[in-house]
Amino acid sequence: MRGFDLTPLYRSTVGFDRLFSLLDGTFDGPAQSYPPYNIERTGEDAYRITVAVAGFTDKELQIEVKENALSIRGEKTITESEDKPEVLYQGIAARTFERRFQLADHVEVTGASVENGLLHVDLVRRIPEAKKPRQIPIGKTGGAQVIDAKAA
Repeated sequence: MRGFDLTPLYRSTVGFDRLFSLLDGTFDGPAQSYPPYNIERTGEDAYRITVAVAGFTDKELQIEVKENALSIRGEKTITESEDKPEVLYQGIAARTFERRFQLADHVEVTGASVENGLLHVDLVRRIPEAKKPRQIPIGKTGGAQVIDAKAA
């Protein structure tokens, strides 16, 4: 548990709220340390989240996106008919996990694959045309030009 509050910093910053949210999330303790993951930028608007899921098959993993939140869940299924070997040392974790990622606006999951014990989730940011930045021409002094709809 952390002993300080970052909330006052939110009021005095513009555009850095994501940075403070990331910092805020890093102090939540060891409960969020499993499984380890990487976030990579694979293109200008493309990203990849790679989660270490050694020992899990694709049928034991579940990926869900709901309201800008990506949830990756893994649950090991052990059937009663399987012969359980006597484990002398268990270093590969097989416990149930759920890892959540907060997605920015207009970020979509485009695919997922499991290879070599790693789950790859591909993301792309698609900004609608109406939300993209556009150039605003600067007019002459004396006010804005008025266009007459009847004359056009």
